[in-house]
Amino acid sequence: MKLYANQKENTRTEFIFLPIFFVILFACATVPTKTYDETVSQWKSHEDVANWMRQNFVYDMSRVKQAILQPNSITLYPAEKTFRYKSGICFDAAQFAKETLNRIDPSYEAEMVYIQNQPQDIDHFVCSFKKDNKFYIMDYGTVYDNMIGTHGPFNSLEEYKEFYERHHPKVKHVQSISYTRPPFSNVPRYIKYY
Repeated sequence: MKLYANQKENTRTEFIFLPIFFVILFACATVPTKTYDETVSQWKSHEDVANWMRQNFVYDMSRVKQAILQPNSITLYPAEKTFRYKSGICFDAAQFAKETLNRIDPSYEAEMVYIQNQPQDIDHFVCSFKKDNKFYIMDYGTVYDNMIGTHGPFNSLEEYKEFYERHHPKVKHVQSISYTRPPFSNVPRYIKYY
């Protein structure tokens, strides 16, 4: 009989500590997520942007289909929205890099670059930035693994174009390549600012 009483006592103790255990477990499991502003304020260089893109950014195939099938419905995400969603397409990745790099260090003079690929492939956007009088290209908005990353240094946009044509699996001749700034006057109409 005494064994049964001890078992009952243990059961009562479990009922008392079980809710406390779940509260502690839940508290440990919920780590507050940092905002875009909080995260970027801790970044010091283009390498921090590249690391975040490499570890977090996912190319959104449904969004690119929307851009192709419903061109007037697509909007360019601001950096904060891309950070929150951790996904997008080429111009979202390029805009994220541009805004974030210029915020970290305005001397990067980051800009979006428009690459006209049609009819070989869809047009593409990347982000260029300057460092030590050379320029680099940041491209994390692509499905081609060999094109993902920070490339350079390059002496000119033409030199990057040659790199792009050599390494891209489909595009062997770029129609044109240029710096663009909103409102994207020379870019297909499907791009709008969010």
